[in-house]
Formats: sequence, structure tokens, C-alpha cells
Amino acid sequence: MLNENIKAVRKTKGLSQEELAIKLNVVRQTVSKWERGLSVPDSEMLISISGVLETPVGVLLGETVAEGAPDDLKTISEKLEVINLQLARQKAGKRKALHWTFILLSAAIVLVFAVIAVAGSPYLNWDYSDPETAVAGTALHAFEFVFVRVAPLALIGTVIGAVLTRKRN
Repeated sequence: MLNENIKAVRKTKGLSQEELAIKLNVVRQTVSKWERGLSVPDSEMLISISGVLETPVGVLLGETVAEGAPDDLKTISEKLEVINLQLARQKAGKRKALHWTFILLSAAIVLVFAVIAVAGSPYLNWDYSDPETAVAGTALHAFEFVFVRVAPLALIGTVIGAVLTRKRN
């Protein structure tokens, strides 16, 4: 309902999605997602949309609002609270996914370090007179060379990322 109302009011005001997006300081795709019902604006953005479209928030939410009616304001605030809770859940889900991605990347880096430590540097004993093993040995050496120098920084970054995205109480 919100998505249809935003689209209808926008068209009534003669604005394109691009023009509305510029006035709201968002990208056009964001307006498109709102109008297709793929996402909803948070309460602050809903108030901004209301201001740009010169339409009460209640109308955007599908109600006719009489100015200053406390019952209607309560209804609007309840709907905004539901929208904000949904957005908070989505944000928490994304944060959790990002947190586990950092943890898995950290584990992968440590695992590759362990494999390199156990295997040593096998390319040192290779027969470089054979072109195929020479290329493979050179590629393995290049990978190990770059990995050993870049991976510690990447590991520090992933650990910091995991700490910063952990769930806070």
C-alpha cells in the first residue's frame, strides 16, 4: 500500500523517480525499490518524502489524517514503529551475515598459512628444466610470496571486522 501511494502521489505531482530521488538525496533505484515494494523507507525518510511530495505521512501510509487528531497520530506512530522494527531486523541480519563472513575469511587465511607452513616451499626442489613444472613452480612461488606479505594485513582486517560487527547487547 505504501509503495502504491508513493508512486501515485509522485505521479500526481508530476515528478519522475529521478527527480524525487534527487530531492531526497538518494539514488533512483531506491525510489524504484520503494515503489515496487522491495523495500520501505525508514521513518525519517518517510517524513522527508512527505515533505517533498507535500503530502501528509498518513496519506502515504494509506489513511486520511485530520490534523492534530491524537488517535490518528498514534496509529501513524504505531505503523512507523512496525516499519522501523522490520528495518532493524533486516539490518541485524545483514550485520550477522557480514560478521560470519569476516570470521570465515579469518579462518581461511589461518588455514592457508597452516598449509604453507606444513608443506614448506615445495617449489624449491622442483625441476625447472621442464617447462610445465617451471611455470607451476613460479606460479606457486608468486602466490606464496604475495600471500605471506598480504595475508597478515588481511587477517588483521578480518579480525577487526568480526569484532566491529559482533552483536552488541
